[in-house]
This record gives sequence, C-alpha cells and structure tokens, in this order.
Amino acid sequence: MLLDLPILKKGSFYYIKDANTDFIMEDKTKRGLTIKETSVDEKLKVKADKGMIHDMDGIGHWVPIRWYFSKDQYALDQVLFHAQNMEKKYTELRELTCPEEND
Repeated sequence: MLLDLPILKKGSFYYIKDANTDFIMEDKTKRGLTIKETSVDEKLKVKADKGMIHDMDGIGHWVPIRWYFSKDQYALDQVLFHAQNMEKKYTELRELTCPEEND
C-alpha cells in the first residue's frame, strides 16, 4: 500500500516515496482528496492520480494528487527538482495569502 512505502525525501508540501519501479511524488495539500482517475499529467508528462476540486463558482478542476516517475527514466534528483518547485510555489502562495503566519 502507498502509505507503507519508504519516504526518501519530504518537505512541507510533498513526500517522495520509493516504490518498486517508480519514485512517487505526493502533494501533501491534496491529502484526503479522492482519486477519480489516473492519467498522464499534462505538465510533467508522467502518470498521475488525479482528483476533482471545485472553485467558488462550482466549476470542477482536475488536480494531480501524486505522480509516478519511472525509475527507468528518472533519477531521484530529477523528481526532487519537481518537488522543490512545488514546495516553492506553495510557500510563495502561503506567504501571499497568510502573511501574518510568517512573522
């Protein structure tokens, strides 16, 4: 099961886990979101589990929950690069939306 996989790296907003044939990068902000489909992520071009979130207008948006990077094609530092980009994006968003929490 995915919960039992060894964690190789973690940040405030991500885990990178070690599966047999894949490195799995999980978005911690999507914990608890139900997986509705698994398909290729348009941005990273790897298989991803996706869920649906709805905006204030009730419009649904597909969002990736976790990405599967094949060990045959990706090294851990390549996955870590994507995880650190996600970490930076969420940190900047948190600073913008919750400035008093950063003092």
